[in-house]
Amino acid sequence: MSTNRWLATGNYFTSYQDEQRIFFTHLDRTIFTLFLSLLFVWPVFFAVSNKYMLVIDNILIAIVAIIGLNIVTGFAGLISIGHAAFVGIGAYTVASFSRTLGDSHVIITHAWPLMIVLSGLMGAIFGAIVGLPAMRLKHLYLAIATLSFQMIFSWTINFMEFFNQGQTIPVSRVFWFTGKLNRDEHYRFWYYVLLVVVVLSGFMVRNLLRTRYGRCLSAVRDNDRAADAMGMHPGLTKVYAFGLAGFFAGLAGALHAYVYRGVGFESFTLHHSITYLAMAIVGGLGTLNGSFWGPAAIITLELQVEILAEQVGQIFPSDWNLATALKPFSFGLVIVLFLMFEPRGIANWWRIVRSYTKLWPFRY
Repeated sequence: MSTNRWLATGNYFTSYQDEQRIFFTHLDRTIFTLFLSLLFVWPVFFAVSNKYMLVIDNILIAIVAIIGLNIVTGFAGLISIGHAAFVGIGAYTVASFSRTLGDSHVIITHAWPLMIVLSGLMGAIFGAIVGLPAMRLKHLYLAIATLSFQMIFSWTINFMEFFNQGQTIPVSRVFWFTGKLNRDEHYRFWYYVLLVVVVLSGFMVRNLLRTRYGRCLSAVRDNDRAADAMGMHPGLTKVYAFGLAGFFAGLAGALHAYVYRGVGFESFTLHHSITYLAMAIVGGLGTLNGSFWGPAAIITLELQVEILAEQVGQIFPSDWNLATALKPFSFGLVIVLFLMFEPRGIANWWRIVRSYTKLWPFRY
C-alpha cells in the first residue's frame, strides 16, 4: 500500500493487516463520513411529505432484511424462499406483546429498543431451527424446506385466534425524550432509527466477513467438502448463517411493525419472499453494498410503475387491464434481464466505477 494513504490510486498491500482494513484509504473514509453525514442532515433542510418519507423508510427496512438474506443466500450459498416469514416472526413478536399487554403498554411504547432486539433474537432462533435441515439438504431440496416454513407460517397466522387470524394488530406510537411522537414527525423519527440500524448492521456484517466465521461462509458456499477437509463444520456454518439471516429479518419485522403502527399478514406472504430474493439478485448476491442497491432499485421501480400504470389506465380502455398487468410484467422483466446480462447485479456496476476512480489518472 502507498505510504501516503491520501494519494493511493490502487490496492497494494504489504501485510494481511492492511488487507483487512474497512477503509483502504483516507479518501474512502472521508467520502463515507461525508455521505453518512448528508444522510442524517438532509431531512432538516428538505421537507418531504409523509408519503415519500414512508417510501424511504420502506427502503431502509428492506435493506435490513436483505442484509440477512445476503448472508444466507449470497455468502453461504443457501437458497431461502421463506425470508418474509422470518421478517413476519419479528413483526409478530411485537404484535404478540401488543396484543397480550395492550398496544399502549410501557414495554411497547418506552422500551421499544428492547423489543426490536428481542424480535431479532426470536428471528434468529427460528432461523436456526429452519436451518437445521441444511445440515442434510442442499439446493432444490433446501429451497423446498424454506418454502415449507413459509407455508407453515402463513397457516399459523391465518388460523390462530391469538394472531387475530391475520387481521391487523395495532401497535401504539412510541415515546422519545421529548415525549410521545406526533403524527407529523412519526416517519421522520423512524427514518433516523432505521438509518442507525442500517449503519450498525452494515458494519456488523462487514466485520463478520473479516473474521474466520465469515470466511467459513464463503468456503462452504464454494465447496463444503473442501471446507470440511480444512477443519470447518459445514453443517454448523449453515445453521448459524440461517440464524444470522433470521436475526436481521427479525429486526426488519419489528421496525416494520413500529413504522406502520400495526402488523397484518398481507405484508409477509410468499410474494414478499420472492420480492426479497429479487432485491438480493438485482443488488448483487454475495456483496454487502448489493444489499443497499437492490431494495432501493426495486422499490423505486415499483413506485414509478404505479405512476405509469395510472397514466396508462387513463389512456387505454379499462377492459384491456394493462394497468394491472404492468407491475408484475416489469418486475419479472427486470429480474430476467439482470439474470441474463448482469448476474452480479448493480454491485458490479459500483465495483467498475470504484475501480476506475481508484486508478485514475493511471489507467491500464
